[in-house]
Amino acid sequence: MSKRKGIGTMAVLFVLAFITIIPFYMMLCMSTQTSAELFQGLTLLPGSHLLENLKTVGSSSFGKFYINSLVASTAATLIGTLTSAMAGFALSKYRFKYRDLIAKIIIATMMIPSQISLIAYVIEMRNFHLLNTLWPVIIPFTFNAFGVYWMKQSIEGAVPDEVMESARIDGASEMRVFFSIVLPFVKSALITIALLLFLWSWNNYLLPLITINDMDLYTVPLGIAMLNGMYRTDYAAKILALAMGTVPLVILFIFGSKYFIRGLTSGAVKG
Repeated sequence: MSKRKGIGTMAVLFVLAFITIIPFYMMLCMSTQTSAELFQGLTLLPGSHLLENLKTVGSSSFGKFYINSLVASTAATLIGTLTSAMAGFALSKYRFKYRDLIAKIIIATMMIPSQISLIAYVIEMRNFHLLNTLWPVIIPFTFNAFGVYWMKQSIEGAVPDEVMESARIDGASEMRVFFSIVLPFVKSALITIALLLFLWSWNNYLLPLITINDMDLYTVPLGIAMLNGMYRTDYAAKILALAMGTVPLVILFIFGSKYFIRGLTSGAVKG
């Protein structure tokens, strides 16, 4: 009976995976066709227009946009993951005045739509002379309220106080305790928030749109939008650019999916 149940589960998972993969496969097929062929109906077979679409995408400096997105997303991910872990560690393991109030304020900020503070943020970036740089795209993800909350919950439930106290008795500094004791305990949670921060930063369109006017600093979403403006009827080239834009996300998910799922499940149960 258990064997039949396992086979049934695998069959359901296979069907779900197949349904999930179909849109990506169709996107790849559509990126090898002409715009005229796209309007003739959907097809599951690749076309013969891939090289021409690659030339169209390449002529728009898409490689430069790709590098800009990689730099901004990588910086936002590394800094954001570190600050989230440090803040989560402080809020979960240290006892200080107004700790609970600070945690509640952080949670409350997640209920406020980011668009509300957009004008003030742009003015702030202008006063600091950071417009037309990649910093306005990086900074919002380096201090992420959800990341702090996520790491606080993970560290609070996964890191025993006894282990930390034992390390302190042996002479370990607080930074040594954080990097050598705390972080290994929450490795899955760290990778999970890192993947989310990279995803949010990579797909971010609004912030680069209003803070960057220099075409040399455009990110992938802006580059795709500009490609659409330059070649109004070349939808196939735009779809190819979209397919190229998903490559880093697919690679990260392939190598980090195990930790991502483990981090989600471990964060669901405290203790």
